[in-house]
Amino acid sequence: MPSTLTTPTTTVGAEVWRPLEDTDHGAAVSVVLKLRGETCDVDCLYCFEKRKLAPGGAQITPKHVRRLGQIFGQRPLAIELHGGEPLTIGKLAMAALLDELTAQPTVHRVHLQTNGVRLDSEWLDLFDAHYPDLHIGVSMDGDEQGNSWRLGYDGTAIYPHIVNALNLLAERQRSCGIVTVVTPAVLGRAAEVIDHIATFDAVRAVHLLPAFDTTVTEPLKATGRRTSPSRRLQARAVGEDGAAWAITPAQYAEFVLDAAARWIGAGHFRRIKLDPAVAAIRRLKGLGTAHCHFAAHKCSHVFATYPDGRFGSCDELPWPQANLLPLAAARSEADVTEAQHANPLLTAGRQLMTTCASCPYREVCGGGCTATRWRMRKATGSDDAYCDHRARLIDGMAHLLAAPDHPAGAHCLRAHWRPTVPTVLDDADAFLARWDDPAVPRTPARLRRSDQGNINAVGLPGQQDADELGPRHPQWRDGIEDRAWHLVDTITRSWQAVIYDSCQGQAHLGTGLTPSAFQVGLLPRTRAEYAALAARLCHALAAADGYLPAATTAQLVRTELSSTRTGRQYPALNLTLTPAPDSTWADYFTGLDQAVRTLTHVARHTPQVTGCACALRPPRPNRETR
Repeated sequence: MPSTLTTPTTTVGAEVWRPLEDTDHGAAVSVVLKLRGETCDVDCLYCFEKRKLAPGGAQITPKHVRRLGQIFGQRPLAIELHGGEPLTIGKLAMAALLDELTAQPTVHRVHLQTNGVRLDSEWLDLFDAHYPDLHIGVSMDGDEQGNSWRLGYDGTAIYPHIVNALNLLAERQRSCGIVTVVTPAVLGRAAEVIDHIATFDAVRAVHLLPAFDTTVTEPLKATGRRTSPSRRLQARAVGEDGAAWAITPAQYAEFVLDAAARWIGAGHFRRIKLDPAVAAIRRLKGLGTAHCHFAAHKCSHVFATYPDGRFGSCDELPWPQANLLPLAAARSEADVTEAQHANPLLTAGRQLMTTCASCPYREVCGGGCTATRWRMRKATGSDDAYCDHRARLIDGMAHLLAAPDHPAGAHCLRAHWRPTVPTVLDDADAFLARWDDPAVPRTPARLRRSDQGNINAVGLPGQQDADELGPRHPQWRDGIEDRAWHLVDTITRSWQAVIYDSCQGQAHLGTGLTPSAFQVGLLPRTRAEYAALAARLCHALAAADGYLPAATTAQLVRTELSSTRTGRQYPALNLTLTPAPDSTWADYFTGLDQAVRTLTHVARHTPQVTGCACALRPPRPNRETR
């Protein structure tokens, strides 16, 4: 092994759903106040709230807010003023509601989500007077074309009203977030859409939401004697194959990656937070996030209450199944948690999340959206498409983190992020400098060979410390295990790449240790080299596809290593050979020599390339890549 490897004992937890009672009272809950149920002054064709047929007319009152404080005690509350359209509650009622929220000591954040049609200076004056720290969100699906599904009841576009609202916010020096529903109207135009949103000075955050409505096969029923133009348009847009505004999970993943690439490349990240990109980045970096799709605080920490007193779980879940109990019947948090555990839908959601236990993406993904996975599994019998798109998002964002100037690599289908055992170099910068500088003194390395063929500093099987080596070190060849040598030599000499780790694969027979797979780890010097090596490795794997032994799977892994001296993280690429699905370790080691020879041969004949091979030769389907 040419590098120093250590195995820290701490690992990231695999939990993807944490019950409310298992969090301390410092952890906030989110409560969505459906101020007037489904009542809205516009009729967006894809509106999910109207599909619930929630009661309109009545409205949330200060009494409801006081009740929330009594239920949750000292637990912080994040309040969402939602609808329908919350501004239809009227100014007097809104002022009273905001005053009550101000008076509640546990309310630490209030967010209002509006379509922007009614927003004017009088409303902003009211917000300034009654809740100056109110966060405002505006629903806008990108540019004018993107907003083609957002209509008034008369069938006319509301986009001009949204523009007026955003310009007014900028004039008043107020900021806002944008919720953008990704529909076919924006597909293929991610950069254009993100650039357009960024022209509005008030925008500080964008949340991209998918229109996963392929299971919507019936339009809403008209509630009056006359059918509005908007409902006629909706009826024409919905059929047996789903809704015309619907997209697939794969389309959403590609859009988000393209949007994130533009967000980074154009420098929009300096002013605007883009989700789910930021949530994925934070999880990739081992940081926490409040985005429930990426965190363990899921449906058990999100609630919705309606004007008729219904109190239930997250509003993205189907109603009435998500209903928990009447708000008036909840005397304490214990009543809420009891209702949660008795709710069949939440029980099914928790059980669904148990399938994440063996998924290599779980530490970053966090399980995704329970409501969406539940709908997909109920409709099709599987949530594989949903989980696959989450993996694509994570793989692509890992590339954009490592090589933001080379966004095309984010769409590689062979390079997968993996939470490998943390690999540590004593001083990564010094290691890279020694690799290329012949004048640097090189001290003798400690090289011991175990009975199993492991080469490390102590001569024992298993992952052990090894001194850092490079091709200019006189003991370079002696430090590389025999089966790995020819591939390592090809990558370092022909490709001029830096190898920070190699393992020839060990059965560890008779030791009680878990077998180890073949691996070669590459440490790119620059972002450009990272992108070039990832593309070249993709081509090598494409060339080897179909020629490897049946018991062996080749993978290109995106990962990171850290430097002990500085704590800095370095993007790395690992080329691995692992047992194929349903294969045994014995089968794997029987064909491993042949597999390594095949990879070495294709590596010798793989030239430098400008893009990965996925567009030319897509990888064969393999469920184990997720």
